[in-house]
Amino acid sequence: MTATPHAADLATGQSLAHGSLGTVLLDVERAHRGTTAWHEVQRRLTGIGPLIDGDQAGLFLGAPAMAFVLHLAAADTGRYANALAALDRTIAAHTRQRLAAAHTRIDHGIPAAFAEYDLLRGLTGIGALLLRRAPTGDDLRGVLEYLVRLTRPLPDGQPGWWVWHGPTNLHQPTPAGHANAGLAHGITGPLALLALATLRGITVPGQETSMQTICHWLDQIRQTDRHGTHWPRWTHTAGPATHHTEAPSWCYGTPGIVRAQQLAALALDDSARQRAVEEALLSCIGDSAQLDQLTGRSLCHGIGGLLRVVQRVAADALDPHRFQEHVPRLTQRFLAAPPPQGSGFLEGTAGAALAFQSADTPAPACDWDTSLLLV
Repeated sequence: MTATPHAADLATGQSLAHGSLGTVLLDVERAHRGTTAWHEVQRRLTGIGPLIDGDQAGLFLGAPAMAFVLHLAAADTGRYANALAALDRTIAAHTRQRLAAAHTRIDHGIPAAFAEYDLLRGLTGIGALLLRRAPTGDDLRGVLEYLVRLTRPLPDGQPGWWVWHGPTNLHQPTPAGHANAGLAHGITGPLALLALATLRGITVPGQETSMQTICHWLDQIRQTDRHGTHWPRWTHTAGPATHHTEAPSWCYGTPGIVRAQQLAALALDDSARQRAVEEALLSCIGDSAQLDQLTGRSLCHGIGGLLRVVQRVAADALDPHRFQEHVPRLTQRFLAAPPPQGSGFLEGTAGAALAFQSADTPAPACDWDTSLLLV
């Protein structure tokens, strides 16, 4: 079932973010809607493999990525039952190995790396998969227990999610490291997972305290100016990395950070926080200067991701209409933006098409945005 192909194969077939496995998500969504035949989904899946299962595997690469796609394709049917059962066993063993390494790192008081905990490559992404595949299992509890530990301070007093490398160069140490706030790589990914698990009645000791710890840190780095309330991408020992308003993207900007906090507010029954972060997003999507920073249609950095976040926030908002009334205008911006160059999910045409296809309904047919920790 699994293997370790040459590094050149990582971006082809195996990658949910950029490879052909991600584009299959569009076929799965269309098949559930009845506009693509299921045999086309099967044809696209047949050529993908052998699957990566090593330190590089995660929700967006290799065996876990395939399990995610097959889970969405199977829905409540018996499709892919044997393949999913085998993948479940592989992912369980993979999760335990990753957890053991992470706890050893914490035991030694060493700063983390994105690849240990984040959504794209780390245990948060694995946890998002387990929340769907095995919500009552020990492995999900193990991930949640690890995330609780991650929120405890390092020996030097820095947040437990402080990483030793830079925010863009992930392979080289950077002086004193940094703490990241983005949903894709930062601590709001774990916050969203902890909240989503809580909302499903799945908790471990310290889970509520961990969510409160993350929210308190976000309050500390929060910035308010004429554009409204927003958050920097990261902080280092000298303070926030920038003092300008970030582009309103899913991966790093206000929209993703707001959705994570909204989920936490719902989990913690904190109506004041929910109201405050929803107002922050309303200010963001009402500000043309911020929206003009999104120049493409992609999910990760473009208007497609913002559109999907706004719809998910609206579904749980105190006043959904205030968000829903922005959707037509955001859709017009989406159509006016140039299409992506590639065909992938996070930054390509497949993800953009999924965002546009779901623009007329709050809930897509197969909840593909589970992979973005929006639901």
